[in-house]
Amino acid sequence: MFESFKVMKRGQLENSFRYFLLVVLIFWFAVTVYSQVDTVRASNLEPGQDAEKFYNSGISDYSAKNYQAALNDFNQAIGLKADFDLAYLNRGNTKMELKDSKGAISDFDKAILINANNDNAYFSRAQAKYSIGDKQGAGMDYAKTIELNGNNAQAYYYNAGLKFENSDYKGALSDYDKAIMLKPDYAYAYNDRGSAKRELEDYPGAILDYTKAITLNSEMAFAYNNLGSIYRKTGEYKKAIDFYTKAIGIKKNYYLAYNNRGSAKYDMKDYRSAVEDFSAAINIKSDYSFAYNNRSAAKYKLKDYKGATEDASMAIKYNDKYGYAYLNRGIAKEMMRDESACKDWEMAGKLGVEQGKNYAASCDK
Repeated sequence: MFESFKVMKRGQLENSFRYFLLVVLIFWFAVTVYSQVDTVRASNLEPGQDAEKFYNSGISDYSAKNYQAALNDFNQAIGLKADFDLAYLNRGNTKMELKDSKGAISDFDKAILINANNDNAYFSRAQAKYSIGDKQGAGMDYAKTIELNGNNAQAYYYNAGLKFENSDYKGALSDYDKAIMLKPDYAYAYNDRGSAKRELEDYPGAILDYTKAITLNSEMAFAYNNLGSIYRKTGEYKKAIDFYTKAIGIKKNYYLAYNNRGSAKYDMKDYRSAVEDFSAAINIKSDYSFAYNNRSAAKYKLKDYKGATEDASMAIKYNDKYGYAYLNRGIAKEMMRDESACKDWEMAGKLGVEQGKNYAASCDK
């Protein structure tokens, strides 16, 4: 009998930060681009300055989310004034809203060519490069933005995010510090600095930062989830469950929080309730392999070996490289005296799960 059935390892606990970074990237263009442009006032224009009039109209259309109209306005402005760097910058921002990242980069290139000191153009180009997967280029542009404007809190924030993705947690921490120094109410930066501290095993510091983020924005569901994950990591499962529950209260379809709360309940040996949470996560995200594997583990503890086997199979269906799912399915099969358990353990071993190698070796004896 094998009793080492694996729920998601603590080191594998889903980190909502990386997902969140992508969401914030998209959200930024919707809410902050307009605040960074220098609108030329039509009321101050000399007669015949039609390029500026079209530019101002484009800004108004962009603000109203009439992106196609804004694009047409900026086209007109550039047609009348070929060296209008702000028109190129904002046409690029408009193209980002229209999902034309490459076209946007071309416009940001032109804005920089006309005015090499336009820090907003470098920042917008960094965002566009990140959106197409050019993270190295994005990092270079964030650095240039900071060189030109050391007071740009967002540039430090997103540059920190890149460093976090590259596992440079100390470097990320330094940039988050600067973002917060420049913008003391930067809730996202507090949350993400907490994640950097968590990776550096500064759990008290992480708790302080996540708590500050919630203080600044009480609707930040992922910060509650992150607090839950810290408390789960430190073995304070009841606190973890409380924070996961708060996250779910804010965001009803938060499958990550359901899965994580189920994992904390599993740690407390409350297997039936854990199954309920894993099932809730699966109901929201039907291809969620982690939740299937975790529910498999909980069902095994409840001696539902058939159900455990089926759930592990579902985890493998959606992720055929999931070594722990093969391990768990093999353990459940062994309890049903299914000789194909050995093949599952062998596959788990090939995928880097040491216990799979050990169990497979026992099959040859």
